Amino acid sequence: MRFLGNKTRMLRNIRSVMDENHITGETFCDLFAGSGSVGDFFKSKFKIIANDSLYSLSVINKAKLSNKTVPAFSKFIEKFGENPFDYFNAQTYLADSQYFITNNYSPLGERQYFSTENAVKIDGIRIEIETLYKDFILSANEREFLLASLIESVMGVSNTTGTYEAFLKQWDKRALKPFVLAPLEMDHGKPIADNIVYNKDSNELLRSIKGDILYIDPPYTITDYNAAYHLLESIAKYDYPQINGITGRRKNDRNYSRYTRREQALVNFEDLFRQAQFDDILISYSTQGLVSVEELCSLASRFAVDGNVKVYRFPFREYKNIRQSKKGDNLNEVILYFKKDRSIIRSPLNYTGSKYSIFTEIERALPKHISSFVDMMGGAFNVGVNIVAQEVVYNEFLPHTYQIVKMLLEEDKDEILRKVKEIIKEYGLQKAEKGAYINLRNHYNQTKDIYELFVLHMYCFQNQMRFNSKMQFNTPIGNCSFNESLAERIYAFVPKTKTVKLVNKSYNEVDLSLFDKDTVFYFDPPYFITSATYNDGKRGFVGWDADEETKLLDFIADLNLRGFKFILSNVLRHSGRTNSMLAEWVQTHHFRVTEIEKVGSKNIRDEVIITNFDWREFQCAENE
Repeated sequence: MRFLGNKTRMLRNIRSVMDENHITGETFCDLFAGSGSVGDFFKSKFKIIANDSLYSLSVINKAKLSNKTVPAFSKFIEKFGENPFDYFNAQTYLADSQYFITNNYSPLGERQYFSTENAVKIDGIRIEIETLYKDFILSANEREFLLASLIESVMGVSNTTGTYEAFLKQWDKRALKPFVLAPLEMDHGKPIADNIVYNKDSNELLRSIKGDILYIDPPYTITDYNAAYHLLESIAKYDYPQINGITGRRKNDRNYSRYTRREQALVNFEDLFRQAQFDDILISYSTQGLVSVEELCSLASRFAVDGNVKVYRFPFREYKNIRQSKKGDNLNEVILYFKKDRSIIRSPLNYTGSKYSIFTEIERALPKHISSFVDMMGGAFNVGVNIVAQEVVYNEFLPHTYQIVKMLLEEDKDEILRKVKEIIKEYGLQKAEKGAYINLRNHYNQTKDIYELFVLHMYCFQNQMRFNSKMQFNTPIGNCSFNESLAERIYAFVPKTKTVKLVNKSYNEVDLSLFDKDTVFYFDPPYFITSATYNDGKRGFVGWDADEETKLLDFIADLNLRGFKFILSNVLRHSGRTNSMLAEWVQTHHFRVTEIEKVGSKNIRDEVIITNFDWREFQCAENE
């Protein structure tokens, strides 16, 4: 199939990269599937998830991934006594007003993508395929196979250079040959699973799927695939669209691929890498792509295990768009490979209301590009520590929480564990052993040693840090203790973003002038309608009441007016109660609400994530 970016000649290279890196698994996702050569090649080895934003190409992928050979067409043969390819090739059709291709893309329509004779044949076959399907003579799979075969066969008689951005002024010899419907070319490997084919935006799809291997083969150049293959879309859909211009493009399909504009491509790659729930990621790209290989490697390294990205280079023939000048004859196709860091770091500080369990849902809501991520009410830092951005700011108002997190981030991990074990041994701490615990608690209230507070937190009731009015720690003994799992969390508590700033202020004291408009401010306040001890005002600090809720919502509304992005975690309803103040605030400002059901193991609640942005939106400077 003459398709831009077809990877048929790269299949063995892809396989060799997978073999060298011992990449295995059950599910292989071909995110920008195009003509389906990659999924077709691997369908006998993996369950395939294929996707393409063009409907015509999703039809081809369905046909390739659902069949080992040409379908049986049993009902068709029973009715007509021959297979559909012989039947259609023998038919003679007469054009009428319903023949869309003939009336618009042949000389009869003052365009010469096809000869009139071939256009009539294409229309006649396309219309009859649909009729036979509606009459139950063709199954859905047989219909898709015939449509895919038609689309592929059409390219063999098109009077173009390969795409449909323009037609040739003089007739190419190929275009004057009689049209012949041939079976779709495909690998004869048997699919090992019920493969899935999507026709969606790639960045949107990644937010709802997961698997083992992700293969990314995006556009490399300024060529827009909607323009390049608009005619194939019309043949596949046969929806009689409005068209305009010399080329007869579909009027309402004017969405440019986000990967054909350099700045948008970078932003969308960032989003792909962040949202990918796959272990192994391979990217096909070109040394003459809009984004340099070095930039792509640098971006991928931020999401890779240990920052490790491998680059494989293979000589390849250059495709030249009609609007591009000659750049040279040397071109390398590259395959980038990295193992995605899918770990979710859990803070060693067991904190009431922790967002560790819903971090994936929070990540799904993130915008495509993040310059700074400000964890405005950082708590145990379960959210910010997992964010990949240019910088992350941890802000926490409560000094004891801030000091523990600061210690966990800045002190040597071996030294932290040495001191923790030394305190446990010195005081003879054991689970539910009250006497030893009280002795340590009394000592801490004199010394205010941050390591002693950290150890107290491990053994106290439900890991709650409560203080009296004199700022003395007064939480009773609980049924918890230090264990090896906690030791592992101490070692693993390393932010995924290298640049982390620590701030000990109230959220409304943070200097907003330090941040640009690609900053995301994340808020996780005490929940006004819950009865958790962290917002009851009985730990030496002001409790969270209606006044505090109002102040926060006003502050966030002001952030919105200033053009900043925010994410707010909260609860709208809990145990029969509704946070009417929050509900009214959301409705007034038309903010977006994403619901998360059944959060928490003890105090089960339905949480919401509230944002003032749509992650799909990104305006790059060149389009503003």
